[in-house]
This record gives sequence, C-alpha cells and structure tokens, in this order.
Amino acid sequence: MTLSRRTFLGTGAAAGLAAPMVLAQGKPRVVVVGGGAAGATAARYIAKDSAGEIDVILIEPSRSYYSCFFSNLYLGGFQELSDLAHSYGTLAAAYGINVVHDWATGVDRDARTVSLAGGGSVSYDKLILSPGIDFVDGAVDGWDITTQNRMPHAYKAGSQTELLRAQVMAMPPGGTFAMVAPPNPYRCPPGPYERVSMVAHVLRANNPTAKIIIADPKPKFSKMALFQEGWGDHYPGMIDWIGEDFGGGNVSVDPDAMTLTIDGEEIAVDVCNVIPAMKAGHIAERAGLTEGNWAPVNAADMSAKADPDIHVLGDASQQGDMPKSGFSANSQAKVCANAVRGALTGSKVFPARYSNTCWSLIDTNDGVKVGATYEATPEKIARVDGFISQTGEDAQLRKATYEESLGWYAGITSDMFG
Repeated sequence: MTLSRRTFLGTGAAAGLAAPMVLAQGKPRVVVVGGGAAGATAARYIAKDSAGEIDVILIEPSRSYYSCFFSNLYLGGFQELSDLAHSYGTLAAAYGINVVHDWATGVDRDARTVSLAGGGSVSYDKLILSPGIDFVDGAVDGWDITTQNRMPHAYKAGSQTELLRAQVMAMPPGGTFAMVAPPNPYRCPPGPYERVSMVAHVLRANNPTAKIIIADPKPKFSKMALFQEGWGDHYPGMIDWIGEDFGGGNVSVDPDAMTLTIDGEEIAVDVCNVIPAMKAGHIAERAGLTEGNWAPVNAADMSAKADPDIHVLGDASQQGDMPKSGFSANSQAKVCANAVRGALTGSKVFPARYSNTCWSLIDTNDGVKVGATYEATPEKIARVDGFISQTGEDAQLRKATYEESLGWYAGITSDMFG
C-alpha cells in the first residue's frame, strides 16, 4: 500500500498491517470510531434507518461504556457506578452492527481505511470519528497522564471516577480537596462545578470541617450565579473559588508532595482533582483533521472541513456555538446519520436542527439547567435561542428539574444503545 502525504498511521508496527477487512462489497460501509454519546447514536440510527442497506462497523476498545455525564452524581452518592455502565450487546444483536473492541490507531484517507491496534485495517465509504477528548500536554505544570492515579482527572468516566470518590472518602478530618479547573473550551462546561457541589455534599455529611479550593483560569464559568448561590445556601464557608483575577490561572502541582501552588503560594492538599486543558481525541489529529486542538466541521452535516467523507462528532469537533456535552453529541449524531444515510442510499436528508440541555445537581433535589436550540449556517452551528434556571427558584421547581434530568438520562442512554 502506498502512503500519501495525508496518511498517518498511529504506530510503526501499523506499516505491516494486513489488507483491509472486507464485508459484503455489494453494500456501502460506514465505520464509526468511538462508542460514546455520538458514536453509538450515529451507528444505531444508520443501522436502524437503513434497513440493512448499509454495513455499520463500530470500533470501540471498551466493552462497557461509562458515561461522563452523570458521573458526578456517583461522586455525590446519588448513583452507583454500575448505573453509568452500558453494554454494546443490543447494538450488535438487535441492529446488526459489527462491534469491534479494539483501538483505532490511524486513518489512511486516500485508501479509506482505518488501522487497528490488534492488526489489520477496516475499509470505509464514510467514516465517523467520535473519539471524545484527550488532554493537552503540559497544560498544568507538574501534571501529566502518568500522575493521574495520584491526582486524578476523572474526566473520562470509569476507574478514574471510582478512584476520585475513594480519595474523597479517605480524606482526613478537616482536610483539603483541591480542583484545578480547565480553560475554555472543554467537555461539559458546568461539569467541574457540579463536581465541586457533589464533593461538598459528601464532605458535609462525612467530613464537615473539610475545605474545597478551586483554582480556575477563567473569570467566570457556566451557571456561575446558580452554583455560587447554591454553595452559599448548602455549603457555607466550605468552598473557595479562586478565579483568573486572583491567580487561578497561574498554578502548578507536585503530585509526590501533594501540593498545589497558586500564584506563588504553596498549599498542602489531601486530594487534587486536576482537569487539564483538552483537545480532540488523538485519532482526529492522526487523520489530519484538526486545526489547533479541535477538528473543524461543516454545520450542515458535521463533515470534516478537511475531508467530506469523514464526519467528526461530539467533543472532538469545532462546530460553533454548541457546548461539548453528551446531549450535543447525541443531537449532532442524528443529523450526521441522516446525512450519511442520504449520501449512501439516496434517502431524504432533512435540514439540520440541533439542541442541547445541561442539567446540574447542586444538592439533594436542587437541580438547575441551561440549554438552547441551534441551526446550521454556512459559517457554523449558530445558537437560535436559549434558557437557564434562575436564582431564587422555589424548592419544588428545583426538584422537578432534577427529576427531569433523571428521565433524560434514561432516555438518552436508550437512544444511544437501544
């Protein structure tokens, strides 16, 4: 196989891979890389709506998907870890999707193949990349992925989430929990602050003299007034937010000494949740689709601006006004699935419409939300209108908002996995 200048294989060993894996060649084939909120949804919708006209292959290394959305509720004791775990079995059994549990290591855009860590490669007519996030090297001085067991990020759900909860529960009386918050843009804008709320909920019950410090490089954050009101009501005196104006962006950590330094002041901490700056999952960069940290896409169908036969969904995409959230990813996947099916089978393609809602839990039955609708323009996915919970809302409304979020979680995970 001759490699063009656009070709990038993820490992040196990949150069000796066997010929592409081939299914029945009478059908077009869609390969989906990444089985999260976008990838699983796209695979399912293409498979179910094409009625067998398209072969769908989903490449995902994990056998169970743990949702990052709602993982904070596990930290707060409102969910079990098992509640966040979802199987790919129904996608295979009910929809005929070929689920390949392996790592995609590279993309040859000229040959239209995806190379696999386990050997061989898979050919495609259309490729959908939904690789989620990776972290920017050197984003937090003193931290890298090798120190994640001492200072977990817990921004990829599963074992990291479990580790962070165990560390919180093991804090000494009166100890300090620290968070290094990420710069914009990043996965789930309210997520770090819901996490602080859930950690505070646990500490109030088990370690009421403990303290929480947030070092934040931003001057403001999503739902800021709502969170700060809630922290004052539920956790008075426990949480200290240090924003950009007070040195929150000038931080370093020492995982061995368990210290956090903010604007030259060293602080001993018992738990440090480091959430670094983020970028598109590595496969998007290896495919030559990124500019800077993200992959620019066309708003009408989420196709990569660098290659019309590849679509990039969810957190990895640079698409305009939508936040990087599970709801956004699911919404983008449905638009993409419709466009891909239309391109391969001639079926009707509907105009793109997008929506998003992000719920956050501050304390028991104290739920808040923010959301918007969006449209595709020639330049980007553009916000049309939106809504947000208000400060001072009554307890019944906040409880209803939380219950609404539970219904949404059940609905979206069913929409993803069948």
